[in-house]
Parts: sequence; C-alpha cells; structure tokens
Amino acid sequence: MENRGPISKFIVEHYRHFNSATLVDAAQAYEKHLEGGKKMMITLAGAMSTAELGRSLAEMIRQDKVQIITCTGANLEEDIMNLVAHSHYERVPNYRDLTPQQEWDLLEKGLNRVTDTCIPEEEAFRRLQDHVFQIWKDAEVKGERYFPHEFMYKLLLSGVLEQYYEIDPKNSWMLEAAKKNLPIVVPGWEDSTMGNIFASYCIKGELKASTMKSGIEYMTWLADWYTNNAEDKGIGFFQIGGGIAGDFPICVVPMLYQDMERTDTPFWSYFCQISDSTTSYGSYSGAVPNEKITWGKLGIDTPKFIIESDATIVAPLIFAYLLRW
Repeated sequence: MENRGPISKFIVEHYRHFNSATLVDAAQAYEKHLEGGKKMMITLAGAMSTAELGRSLAEMIRQDKVQIITCTGANLEEDIMNLVAHSHYERVPNYRDLTPQQEWDLLEKGLNRVTDTCIPEEEAFRRLQDHVFQIWKDAEVKGERYFPHEFMYKLLLSGVLEQYYEIDPKNSWMLEAAKKNLPIVVPGWEDSTMGNIFASYCIKGELKASTMKSGIEYMTWLADWYTNNAEDKGIGFFQIGGGIAGDFPICVVPMLYQDMERTDTPFWSYFCQISDSTTSYGSYSGAVPNEKITWGKLGIDTPKFIIESDATIVAPLIFAYLLRW
C-alpha cells in the first residue's frame, strides 16, 4: 500500500467481505488491466453527471485511467449544465415526501427534479441552447456533420461558456474530455434535453436531422475503434448502471465476431458493473456477467465483477483507489 492515500488504505483495510470486498477486487483488477497495457471503457448511465462524478472522473481522464467513455445524452449535457449553472441548482433532501402538487410547483419554478437535486431550466438548459444552436447551424451551412459529443466539444473549446462557469473547471469531466479529444459514444442521444431541442429545430425547419450523425454511425465508428485498439488483448468494460449506455457498446464485440465474421476479435477483457438492479426475468441491467458469455461479449476467463450498490457511493471510491488517493 505504499504511495497510497488515506481513502485507498481505508477501503483495503475495512472493505473485506460481500459487496465491499468485490469493490476492492474490481479496483485492483482494473489497475492490473491498465498495467498490462490494455485500455478501458467507462459507461455512464443514470444521472452520474448531476451527481457530480466529474469531481473524480475528470482526474481519471487527466491521468489516462480511461481511454473511451460511453454515456447517455443526459450525462453528456448535465456535466456542462452543472459547470455553468451550479449555484442555481436546488437540493430537495425530503424528496420522498413531496406531494404531486409540490412536484408541480417545482415545475412551475423551472426546477426539473432528479431524485434529490433540481436542475434549473432557465440557467442550465436555456443557457446552452442559443450557443449550441449556433454551432449546429454553422456546421449545417458548411455542409458538415458531427456526432453529438463533437458538437459539445466545439461548444466547450470555443470558450463561449467560460463567462458562466460556476464550479472549478477541473471538476468538469466533459471539459477535460474535450481538451483530450477523448473518444465518446452517445447512443440514443435523441433521448436527452439537447436531443429534444435539436429535434424541435428540425420540426420547425431550422435544422436538418442529417447534420447530426446517428447511432448507427456511432456503432460503425466504435467497431473501427475497437478493432484498432483492442489488438489481441481486448478492451476493459467498466459499467456504471445499466441501460443503453452499457448495452449499446458491449454489443460491438459479438457484432464484429458473429455478424462481420471477424473471429479473431478478442472479447472484452475486463468487466465490472455497479448496479442496484436485481437479477430478474429478462432484466439486462440485472443479468449476471456469465450470461454475457452466451452472447459472445465476455470470455470464460474475463475477470468479472458485479457490485450491487449505489454507484454514487461506489464509483468515487474505485476511482480514488485507481488515483491512489
């Protein structure tokens, strides 16, 4: 435990059984994976950006502990919203006790609730809208097309949002990713506020849908990226939550192996999921890792971990271990 900080030492000393022991095992296997010269994908579901995971994830990006991220459209935009509107967020610790009328009152105040945290409509969503629309429109006029995350990178790197910064920029994982041009895959981007806003402009005839690259194009891009980066080692897969953020990218391996008949494609070479979904009939998020062997995603010898807990607790601890905090 030399050169480790107090958080790392604490979890190794006290996290010895059940989910806590799995947390340590997964963190140590993640570190071993990187030390073996292999790359790691992190997938973000849920509201991890609103949970301010950027406080540790940004440093993971700076220290090259992650080489590619897959996230929902919500996580892509909500990190930037937190960057520019943090002081306008409202926390509602008694959210379990709210009546429908109290929920409606929040809506009328322009506060969109995510569990115990309300995102301010005007300062967060609308503060980005005009600026990102201009970037979308400029690309369209030039006949250019980009992925959703590439437009967000342009927005961040243009500096136009710096006037609004309300947190230390080093805690924004999207800003750090933009600086590194870190590969990001955003499946189902349409299911996000910015995706809805983009669609509204298309309906009004102010933008063309083709200006935004699609999910199919993300999959074909990911197929090339995996092929070029996996070598014979495979890529690691660190999944936070479930849903499309995990299901979409993990399928690239069986697609290459089975549909493209590239039988030399290596399986994902590390797998860890932080999930509170119970194993149930037909549940993807709650499926045990071995089920993924039958789908050609993981190999027999792939290190596999399921940590059944709250990702807002577990992910920062694993990142702290990897960062030697």
